[in-house]
Amino acid sequence: MVDLTDWTLDEKVREVHGSLPHISGLWGMLVDYNAEPYPAGGSERHGVPELRFTDGPRGVACFGSTCFPAPIARGAAFDPELEERIGDAIGVEARTHGANFIAAVCINALRHPGWGRAQETYGEDPHHLGQLGAALTRGLQRHVMACAKHFACNSIEDNRFKVDVQLPERVLRETYLPHFRDCVDAGVASVMSAYNRVNGEWCGGNRHLLTEILRDEWGFDGFVVSDFVFGTHAPTDLAAGLDLEMPLRKWFGLFLKRAMRQGRVSEAELDTAVSRIVRTKRRFAEIGEPERYRPESVACAEHVALAREAATKSMVLLKNEPVGEAPILPLATDSLAVIGPLADAELTGDKGSSHVRSPYVVTPLAALRERVDVAFADGRDVAAAAQLAASKPAAVVVVGLTHRDEGESIPLRFGLGGDRTDLRLRPRDEALIQAVVAAQPRTVVVLVGGSAIITEAWRDAVPALVMAWYSGMEGGHALADLLFGDANFAGRLPMVWPRTHEQLPSFDPTAKTADYSELHGYRRLQAQGEEPAFPFGFGLSYTRFQCGEMVVDGLRVRVDVTNVGDRAGDEVVQLYVGARTDGLPRPPWDLRGFERVGLEAGESATVEFVIDPQRLAVWDGGWRVEPGRYEVGVGPSGEPGSWVRGKFELD
Repeated sequence: MVDLTDWTLDEKVREVHGSLPHISGLWGMLVDYNAEPYPAGGSERHGVPELRFTDGPRGVACFGSTCFPAPIARGAAFDPELEERIGDAIGVEARTHGANFIAAVCINALRHPGWGRAQETYGEDPHHLGQLGAALTRGLQRHVMACAKHFACNSIEDNRFKVDVQLPERVLRETYLPHFRDCVDAGVASVMSAYNRVNGEWCGGNRHLLTEILRDEWGFDGFVVSDFVFGTHAPTDLAAGLDLEMPLRKWFGLFLKRAMRQGRVSEAELDTAVSRIVRTKRRFAEIGEPERYRPESVACAEHVALAREAATKSMVLLKNEPVGEAPILPLATDSLAVIGPLADAELTGDKGSSHVRSPYVVTPLAALRERVDVAFADGRDVAAAAQLAASKPAAVVVVGLTHRDEGESIPLRFGLGGDRTDLRLRPRDEALIQAVVAAQPRTVVVLVGGSAIITEAWRDAVPALVMAWYSGMEGGHALADLLFGDANFAGRLPMVWPRTHEQLPSFDPTAKTADYSELHGYRRLQAQGEEPAFPFGFGLSYTRFQCGEMVVDGLRVRVDVTNVGDRAGDEVVQLYVGARTDGLPRPPWDLRGFERVGLEAGESATVEFVIDPQRLAVWDGGWRVEPGRYEVGVGPSGEPGSWVRGKFELD
């Protein structure tokens, strides 16, 4: 506890709310969100630094920052080491902009791919989310306080201010909280509460989440911050475990003082919140690398190169079939038709709180024009586009989603963002694809977007299909490198791509209540015995990999991986565990490890996983590891038919 004996009540209260002016501040958030860091607290008299908040997670929200690929793309890279380097770069730029606190670690589980903010998280699996969130936390916190968000069960956008998520305690513990625990274990400085309710209680005032689990069980010693403006509902939220109201004073000012006079909040509870905030700010005031916090560090050559590397590692090759004697990719042509409304669009993601104002964005069209002779059509005239495609040796069609289709839903900014209830492309885009591929068999379709897209109406006709995501400021260059074979595809899907909407959990963005179960994504389809369009963890390469025999020694699993193709590439080796015990019912398989491995042609490497038995525990009023038989599958995706198998026993 920080010594607060000489603090006045006003000084204490000032520490627990943001300092943004009410009218001009709110207007500025709507017009130019986070152009500068948002302040809170601070006291010269007590030697306490001001908190200065900036948002993420594509990069620093302030002007001129490096725009990295959206987190969902980085999730497709399956590369914690890369994510830690990205965290380091974002942390440097945040400090250079004058911030010391960044809400960049978005780790909500992608329950349904229609969620508008799917692009801000890493994917659907809690183990995968936790590994990448912890890596980003470590990188950021070399320079700034990191915030993990949104705690918890936040995965509906349109009704996020009202919806009550109903779920059993076991589902909460096993499916929607483990990744937050991973970030707490990594030392994250702050956790942001969510807007929604969980089992009838607003997250910002949910004592079970914020105090009983986060602090009493997990030992979290940082501070909890509200989601902005609408994340607090009463001054008593502070007593439940919410420490800081942002970005302005709403409930934690005069109303808080009144609640204290009425005995609904004690001064001891206020002191606890202030101590958490002050202790964390003082600790992080001592860290950093001041020599790196210079204006020229923002969007510097090193960070731009990192953005390009991340985009290259994240794009997923979903299909690459022969046209004639060889697969269509990599392209070998000096002339190309580039078609589609998004080929010349600067698309880095939505325009909400994660928006990054980078100094430039390389579009697919611009990057391809740097390489070959390009004829371009935006596709509004479908017949003309098809004719253009037929006149060239090959065509690239770029279609998909924009900030108008998905993303954060901002009050008073209608027509932008929100959830998707239809996961298909627009009918005009599907018609464009079908017309172009009919005219030009050597057609590559490149999809842009932040989550799964249903492709059943046209996929069989297309020889090559790429998911490019929202790939950041250098995404165009990365795409061109991959299409022409200067780099090799190694992205893997961080969520299942369904064949139909019926394969997914129920999803009503207008619902006042939503029932969550432990089954979504690959777990749901495996439990139901259904085949997706593309499984979790799937992605093709220009080379081929083969897993050898598995060796299981207790909880240690080893497997040899060989590049049996003719060029270098990366494989993402994935470990799945299935409990075959007589205890509580479980999903058929759970991801429990992954490693990205780079191999030259003909090269082999041994990949070793050590399974943490606590990762196998179930919640039954407390955590316990059930004895019995466990099966292990290791392979290139979440498709069990692609795995080598083993087993182990727990007593």
